[in-house]
Amino acid sequence: MADYRDTVTELYAAAALEAQPKLCCTQTPVWKLPGLSVPRAMLERNYGCGTTISPRDLADVQRVLYIGVGAGMEALQLSYFVRQPGGVIGVDLVDEMLATARSLLAEAARENPWFDPSFIDLRKGDALALPVESESVDLAAQNCLFNIFTRAHLLQALKEVHRVLRPHGKLVLSDPVSTQPMPPHLADNAQLRAECLSGALLLPEYLAVLVEAGFGTIEVRAKRPYRVLDKTRYQLTEHLLLESVEVVAIKDPIPADGPCIFTGKTATYIGPEDCFDDERGHILSRDMPLGVCDKTAAALGRLGRPDLYITESTYHYPGDGCC
Repeated sequence: MADYRDTVTELYAAAALEAQPKLCCTQTPVWKLPGLSVPRAMLERNYGCGTTISPRDLADVQRVLYIGVGAGMEALQLSYFVRQPGGVIGVDLVDEMLATARSLLAEAARENPWFDPSFIDLRKGDALALPVESESVDLAAQNCLFNIFTRAHLLQALKEVHRVLRPHGKLVLSDPVSTQPMPPHLADNAQLRAECLSGALLLPEYLAVLVEAGFGTIEVRAKRPYRVLDKTRYQLTEHLLLESVEVVAIKDPIPADGPCIFTGKTATYIGPEDCFDDERGHILSRDMPLGVCDKTAAALGRLGRPDLYITESTYHYPGDGCC
């Protein structure tokens, strides 16, 4: 499968020139932001599997990197929050995609009086060797690109993002993950991998690669069905569900006792006192659920206290917890 990236380039070169409605995307609605008009041709070439746009991540952000800019839709959305020349860097390896993005961003400028194409610095480049200075961006994002990579290439791409992020910067990802190990006959199929159907890892493995790349805090923000690979067409013993996840990885140091991974677990104190203090930095007010990382949830569970109620992962973390 040495040529799988060539297959990716050929597929997305064609998808830049003519919209491919069934390629990658889910039915996730596109963010509607006041005063933002997205050109129809840009919407038709939105090949993501979720969204990387969240206003809470973009407060006080000065410079953003978008990897796999495609036709430019999410780069345009990001520029809505970072309205300055070069505020968004858009990187893509496919010449046809870069040309399409330039054309559609010029169209977007005609539709949006506030937008200037200079807000987005389009660069030809490889996710495995980003044409971006070290520690120069506050936030990076990618949507349905990294799942295409083999595990080794995924780790390389994540280390590159870690390099270019400033300390405590965020990487926002949207990717398919698999609910079962991907069979070799699918994982080794370059065409299916390019179509974002057979490169998906199990979620725990996906998160583990993020940690291996150096990210100390990880938030699983959303998880939803993405595709079903039916057993007849894909030569499987049972149907295989793929899910789309939205994850934020933060360039924090990895604590000595392991990374802080938030998957939507909560802890609630239901005892007779006003609060519970575990004397490790966690104070739980009575009857009020507190979002906690998986590591803290496990530690509280080991206390064996009947007045502590720990929920399972929801994979919808709103960002209001503690580690």
